[in-house]
Amino acid sequence: MRNAFFIDASRCTACRGCQVACKEWHGLPAVKTKQRGSHQNPPDLNPFNYKVVRFNEHLKDNDRNQVVWNFFPDQCRHCIEAPCKYIADDYLEGAIVQDQGTGAIIYTDLTKQLSQSVYEEIRESCPYDIPRRNSATGAIVKCDMCHGRVRNGLLPMCVATCPTGTMNFGDREEMLKLAHERLDVVKKEFPNAQLVDEDSVNAIYLITDDPQYYHDYVVADARPVPGPMTRKEFFAKLAAPLGALKSKA
Repeated sequence: MRNAFFIDASRCTACRGCQVACKEWHGLPAVKTKQRGSHQNPPDLNPFNYKVVRFNEHLKDNDRNQVVWNFFPDQCRHCIEAPCKYIADDYLEGAIVQDQGTGAIIYTDLTKQLSQSVYEEIRESCPYDIPRRNSATGAIVKCDMCHGRVRNGLLPMCVATCPTGTMNFGDREEMLKLAHERLDVVKKEFPNAQLVDEDSVNAIYLITDDPQYYHDYVVADARPVPGPMTRKEFFAKLAAPLGALKSKA
């Protein structure tokens, strides 16, 4: 059974319970930060924060000059065809794997053996800018879908902690059904609401506003690549010959 997250940003209050629960479950240390004029903290994903609730405020162009504050619980999307895995496989088989039972993309201890240039290639391949490297251990890290918990019949820690219904998890088809049902409701108040990259990821977001008003890397096509292709198309083409070679092996 392939699993998926459904992350309903329309319900997010930025309590950051998911962010804290993720750190506690994985035993990650605190990160020293500074006040930067934003309630978002820390400022970005890092080796000790696999999940960050992003804050974005903008002035809505309407008669009321309304200030809108959008919250985005950012994490790995566990791509169905993960570019990071294809890149890693070219250098060290098993460094990044996809669990066939859950669909989770897992970074193993073998990532410590990958060079800095390979890490940079892996991070650049990610259309959502997720992978980070622990400089002390060399491990490349990110959300692991709380793989051990899921394997033992438990929810990912972020989902178990969420008090608002933002974080949901289960069978992928059930999550897609829930996502579309919720989208129909949300669109009545927010006509621009959309599901993000639902066909290619296992962390499906519902957002109520234009992606640019959440975060630079909300959608896979957001980052430019040379030539006429979108980033998503570029890495799909990159992965295709590697996948073909593996299927013949």
